[in-house]
Amino acid sequence: MTCPLLYRFRVIDRIEERPSPAAVRGTLVHAVLERLFDLPAAERTAVAARAMLEPQWADLVAREPELDSLFEGAAEGEREEWLARAHELVESYFTLEDPRRLEPADRELFVETVLESGLKLRGYIDRVDVAPSGEVRIVDYKTGSAPRADFEARALFQMRFYALVLWRLQGRVPALLQLMYLGNGEVLRYAPDEADLRATERKLEALWRAIARAAETGEWRPRPGRLCDWCDHKERCPEFGGVLPPLPEGAGPEGVRRAPVEVAVPAQRDFSDDL
Repeated sequence: MTCPLLYRFRVIDRIEERPSPAAVRGTLVHAVLERLFDLPAAERTAVAARAMLEPQWADLVAREPELDSLFEGAAEGEREEWLARAHELVESYFTLEDPRRLEPADRELFVETVLESGLKLRGYIDRVDVAPSGEVRIVDYKTGSAPRADFEARALFQMRFYALVLWRLQGRVPALLQLMYLGNGEVLRYAPDEADLRATERKLEALWRAIARAAETGEWRPRPGRLCDWCDHKERCPEFGGVLPPLPEGAGPEGVRRAPVEVAVPAQRDFSDDL
């Protein structure tokens, strides 16, 4: 949806992207908020969450050693400013809800379903809350700022995707979709219905048909926009004088069709952190 050529570089070519400090900070904050609920309810305080930042950063570097070089060549104090911003984002979370009053049903929940067409959908949900009455709330943390009103529908598309998968898996439409923007302390809430989720399913089917056509023709067209300046693939993009690399072996229609549609997998960048 953002850029078909970017989709090709990431999904078909699988070209490695360098981690950005903002994206890595988002991963760190997500890890802290996930682990926060491992503590007994009474201990889920802002002080406890801030204390998790350094250990979680050490854990991330242990699992992905390349992150240790994130600040090589950076200006003096840049790492400290980066970490201070992570502290601010964690603090912001506590202005939006009280985790001592919550017991999430799931965190970093992997979900997967297959539509009647055979299209497989899968992704990771930050948090799922279930009320005593059985109503489900899907929660996603964003370390950027809330979008303008005219961009809210695009932001909610990811949440509708999750809601569609849960609906297909459980047979019940989630009662509430909640996006928590830690960057400016705002919450975007939406109550979906079956019509919303059926429309989301149709849109996903249409997107997949477009991907299949691109695989048939080999035309993965760039879609220039304001995010291009942050794109790791700008140097190879024809819009900026670059030369496309040849498609990898097995990147034809059959290879593409075997791949599932994924949303918000851990490696995905949250460009809202860069804006």
